[in-house]
Formats: sequence, C-alpha cells, structure tokens
Amino acid sequence: MGEVLLTAAPGGHSGYAAAIAHHLRGMGLQPVFIAARGDELARRRLSRLGRVVEITMPRRPGEPLAATIHRWPRALAEALGLVERRHRVLVSCGGNLSIAPALAAKLKGLRLVNLESIVRLTTPGRTPRLLRPLADATLVHWPEQLRIHPGALVVGPVYEPPRYPPRDEGYILVTAGTMGHPRLFDAVDKLAPPRVVMQTGRVDPEPYRRRHPGWRVFRYDPDLDRWIAGASIVVTHFPGMTSATAALAYRKPVVLVAAPHLRLSASQRDGPPYAEKIGAVYLPDPTPQALARAMEEARSREPPRHPNGAEKAAEIIARLYRGL
Repeated sequence: MGEVLLTAAPGGHSGYAAAIAHHLRGMGLQPVFIAARGDELARRRLSRLGRVVEITMPRRPGEPLAATIHRWPRALAEALGLVERRHRVLVSCGGNLSIAPALAAKLKGLRLVNLESIVRLTTPGRTPRLLRPLADATLVHWPEQLRIHPGALVVGPVYEPPRYPPRDEGYILVTAGTMGHPRLFDAVDKLAPPRVVMQTGRVDPEPYRRRHPGWRVFRYDPDLDRWIAGASIVVTHFPGMTSATAALAYRKPVVLVAAPHLRLSASQRDGPPYAEKIGAVYLPDPTPQALARAMEEARSREPPRHPNGAEKAAEIIARLYRGL
C-alpha cells in the first residue's frame, strides 16, 4: 500500500489530516502523519489511522518570531530526513509545522497539496498563502474562499465523520481548544447550569471543579468526539475545528464564541460568515446573559447539511499520487 504524508499541526489542523486519512485508506493509500514532537494528543488521535512521525514545532502559540529562529533549520533538517520520494504526495493541512515538510517535499520532487482552513473566509492563513505558489493543488472548503485563493479547487467542508451515534445526554459541552478561553469559562461558571462538560486546555480546571462538583472538567481528551456525540449543545471558540465537527458531523446546536486572545489565528471578521455557514450562533463577547441568549437561539436552529469535502480532497490526492 502506497504511503501519503499529511502534516498534523496541533489543534484543528490535525482534524483535517484525520478527516482526509479516513478516505485515503479506502482508496488504497496509507496515511503517514507528521506531528509536532511531544504532541501526545495528536499521536493518540491519529495512530488509529496510520503511522505518526514527529519533527520540531518551529513556533508555538504566542511565541515571538525572533525567539524561534533556531528551530526552523532544525525542523527542515528533520523533515528532509523523513520525506522520501516514494511518498509521492505531501498534504499540508496548515500551521507553521507544515512549512518545513512542504519545502522538503518540493526539494525531493513530491507533489504538494495545500489546504486552507475551514474558517478563513476573508483573509488567507499564513501557511496556505506562503505555500500556494509551490503547490500542485490548493484546496478550499467554500466557494467564497476563491476570493482569497484564486484558482483553488473547492472540495466542500472538510471534517471528520462521526465516530459515535449522536444522542442527547442532557449536558452542555464547553470546549476551547489547546489555549482555553477564561472569559468563556467564567461566563459558564456564573450561569452555573447543572450539567456541564468542560475542556479547559491550558487553563487550570481546578477552580471550576471545586465550585461545581457535579460538572465534568478536564484539560484535554484525545477522544473529544464522545463528548460531542452526547451533548445537548456545544459551546466552543472561534476559530477552531470543533465547531465544524459538532455542527456538520454530529448536527449539534453550536454557539461560536469569539476568542480574540488567539492573535495568530483567523481574524474575528471571519467569525460571523463562518457561523452562518455551519448554522451556529456567533457570540462576540461571552457575558453570562449574552451566552444564555445565544444558547437559547442555537437550540432553535437546525444545522445545514453539507457533503463532507474530505472525500473529494482524498480523490484529488489519490489522482496526484498515481500521476493522473
């Protein structure tokens, strides 16, 4: 079985890699994921789908660029050691982790597939914009993204298929990715609904556990899908991949809360149009009262139905692998 390389940077980028990998396996191609060294969450999430190899993460969230200069040559050297001609295709799923493998792939004659983020509707991501001149194909999720990537291929929204049957177990799922969202967590804390599952990331979960012993509060869970599947409603941050999984794969009501503290991510201008795409309610500022109203509105909405673009993306990758 031929192997295809996919970059899997921390956070939602690894979700794109996983989504595409599901379909590549069905097409007779074995995914190999390039993850950040030490990213145990990505390893546990992706190892069920294929082999995971690791390289240095050049720039971590919130780091000044000047403090990372020494890591870029190291990442490129490691990528050159991992990328081989036999792989034929490398899929960049975004994030600065993807840059070194993409350069190594082009130096070794591989085809490069460049994927934009699902949330980018007004401005391109840094990595997809940088790699577009080198790419054999740039893939986007929505027709509107052709404005920021002229000549790209529209495949539809890429998201992982559901791993569990959707059900309603009566709790609110509050999740805010790796960095967490203290203002959102504090708003939920003040509302104090009786049943909450909260994923806090780098934010200390202990104060919320102490004040609400009936809640389930944790930093991370590599199998977040099981919590999405059982939720009554999902409250998550923008930008982030969880919203697409919740709304499109599990068809859950979603409140999408602005996270302006994530300065290196998508512009908050993308929030309202993206929320409209997935049928979510966009909340610019999570005060307790505004959050209560947003959840009430979200419960009255039905998420739209979109064919999963991961299958079409995998078909394009398979054709490039086979030289078609």
